[in-house]
Amino acid sequence: MTMHHVAGALLAGCLVAGQAQAQTVDITPLGSHDGEFCLFDRAMLLVDPDGTRILYDPGRTVAGAEDPRLGDVDALLVSHMHGDHVGDRRIGAVNAGACGKPDVSVETVPNTNTVDIALAKSATIVSGSEMPQFFGGKLKALGGDAAKSQLVRFGGSRKIGGVAITTVPAVHSNGISGAMIPGDLGPMLDAAGLTAYAGPPTGFVLTFSNGLVVYLSGDTGVTAEQKTVVADQYGADVVVMNIGDTFTTGPTEAAHVINTLIKPKAVIPSHANEEATKGGAVVPGTKTATFIDHVKVPVLLPLSGRTLSFNGDGTCTAEC
Repeated sequence: MTMHHVAGALLAGCLVAGQAQAQTVDITPLGSHDGEFCLFDRAMLLVDPDGTRILYDPGRTVAGAEDPRLGDVDALLVSHMHGDHVGDRRIGAVNAGACGKPDVSVETVPNTNTVDIALAKSATIVSGSEMPQFFGGKLKALGGDAAKSQLVRFGGSRKIGGVAITTVPAVHSNGISGAMIPGDLGPMLDAAGLTAYAGPPTGFVLTFSNGLVVYLSGDTGVTAEQKTVVADQYGADVVVMNIGDTFTTGPTEAAHVINTLIKPKAVIPSHANEEATKGGAVVPGTKTATFIDHVKVPVLLPLSGRTLSFNGDGTCTAEC
């Protein structure tokens, strides 16, 4: 190969790399109220540059499969089986109720909002632990394809379109409530004050086709894997971090995870369990305000319906 050919090959490689870097991953929070960060907000839609659309923890703030914000969905990620993540009930429409008390009166049990959306969208449900069997059984019972519920366990990965997905440990609980279990068993569990165990909860690490790595914490306390796996192995650029306290990391504990363990380029708070904003501005004295005060990297608010865009190195390019 001549020097001319070498130079041409190098230039072509740089152009391809540059094009990949220029392509963005879009992350759109799907909360209960437009332009706000509210009590039950967990759900996010993540779109790869190749068009792959992934819905994370649809919970209670996605208005079912007919929610006009959804569009096509290729996969749903479920971190654990608690109702505010899998969807034991949901809003009937965006902006129903108040930000601090959304109207989530539409019941979705025993199916769950997750299963309803997956069936309607012909989407794959990706989860870890023992959750795939639960979802597979639901899909089959409702006339869907049980194979559309797929497992990815810690240490492995699965690709949906151009997105590589792996699970990482989360320190939390993961019980299936009796309301999600038809027949006699569900009421028996409720009467005994028990839940059906679905294995350990998880977080997710997503590697997009432009090279961006995103960590979705699910519900978790501080874990060693946030350093050894999320930071050291995958080098997460962007973190979606739960900050709600009591049930998960609180704002200062979550800030420790970001500042000391992962050190990403940017963080998006989640699961604050509060009316965190009014008019799109952070409410003083909230857990969200405390988190922002303690974090050393840019904090990007998950204002519902506003799309954050990231290039391959974790730089935010829109709605930053």
